[in-house]
Amino acid sequence: MHDTPAYPGAPASAVLVDPELVRKCNISGPRYASYPTADHFVEAYDSRAHQITLCQRNTLQPPGRIAQPLSLYVHIPFCNTLCFFCKCHMVVSRDHRRVARYLRYLAREFSLVAGMLGGARQPARVHLGGGTPSILNSLELEQLMRELGRHFDLAPGEHAIEIDPRTADEERIATLAKLGFTSMSFGVQDFDPDVQQAVNRIQTVAETAQVISLARRHGVSSVNLDLIHGLPRQTLAGFDQTLDHVLGMRPDRIALYSYAHLPAIFKPQRHIDARALPDMEAKLQVMTLAINRLTTAGYVYLGMDHFALPHDKLAIAARRAGLRHNFEGYSAHPEGDLIAFGVSAISKIGATYSQNVKTLDAYYDRLDHDELPVLRGINLTADDLLRRTVIQSLLCHFELSIESIEIAYLMKFRDYFSAEWDNLEALERDGIITIDPEWITVTPRGRLLVRTVAMVFDKHLSRSEQRARFAKVI
Repeated sequence: MHDTPAYPGAPASAVLVDPELVRKCNISGPRYASYPTADHFVEAYDSRAHQITLCQRNTLQPPGRIAQPLSLYVHIPFCNTLCFFCKCHMVVSRDHRRVARYLRYLAREFSLVAGMLGGARQPARVHLGGGTPSILNSLELEQLMRELGRHFDLAPGEHAIEIDPRTADEERIATLAKLGFTSMSFGVQDFDPDVQQAVNRIQTVAETAQVISLARRHGVSSVNLDLIHGLPRQTLAGFDQTLDHVLGMRPDRIALYSYAHLPAIFKPQRHIDARALPDMEAKLQVMTLAINRLTTAGYVYLGMDHFALPHDKLAIAARRAGLRHNFEGYSAHPEGDLIAFGVSAISKIGATYSQNVKTLDAYYDRLDHDELPVLRGINLTADDLLRRTVIQSLLCHFELSIESIEIAYLMKFRDYFSAEWDNLEALERDGIITIDPEWITVTPRGRLLVRTVAMVFDKHLSRSEQRARFAKVI
């Protein structure tokens, strides 16, 4: 079988949808925001271990070498309402007294971490996520950034925030722009009223378009819209109309997520009537429609649900082999350290990951005792670092230079991954990848299934019960 374009005029590099291949290879597995994934973090990596990591971040830099670039993430867990599809660590509350208390404790964590970090503390990027960060009013946003600025040298940069259009007005957008936020991600999911009713998220096209217009007016340079396919009551015709509205707004980036119904793990999903969910064939039709429409409209497929217009930094980074994948999704920023604050937030520093406690009470208790609110983490082994590099290359570039890995890690690729080779050859027979002495390349037909390729190199993902904790690839 030869690769044929999924739509008329598609470039040779475009993602190709092969329904038969998707049906065959649509297995459960991680998204690899980290490797190893968070379910393999251990409580032996605790507050004390993370304190050592923070203290050594600068002192362990080789003489003359510039410290790793630094980014900051702040988790705001509060939401006004419960979206039934949600998989985030969040708290439903309209009480701003709870928000005010949380901001006070965030300031304590900022101070505690900065005091341990020492040395240069100038982040290239700040990201506010949630929950719903835009639930903060203008005064609270200014307070948060002021407190962060007391402990870190905030310079003008590409600060980013996740926004629920229902919580944003012109004053809030203007405040964010003044504070240096140039990248905004807006949740949409689906504009079909029946779908919105089924997932408890009522949001009109008009209010979404208005907020995006405000963002553009105030100088926001990158706008992302989040969509979800596979939601209850979703239809091909209904999602086609949603795409009409979305393409009319012309966001710079679009994330097209696949809904994963895992009510045993994510409690909000227990409100969803599973009988209203589309079956696999209907879901595949909606996904195919969306991919074809987005790529026909000029969006570049970056990988794992993400699209960007050619002028966007992500698309430019993809062309220059500079794309990265982390807890924010795809990023155009150089590989570096991420320090994360707030409940459930995950940090990456050097060869370590750490995750904060997941409840407000535990978070407050740790900080009341002047203790880092770390729940668990991990020190990566040499094998973990190697496999992380391999997985990153596949997810971000759809190819892997065997020679580069051998030179960087002083090993023979075929010998080191001999246990994985049979699975790689099976993927090659299916047309998902090609293998030659120098490269492993994900084919256009295999790009939707790139997580399946990454899973081959995941040494920790060995048992079926582990896979059941994750969503299917599509």
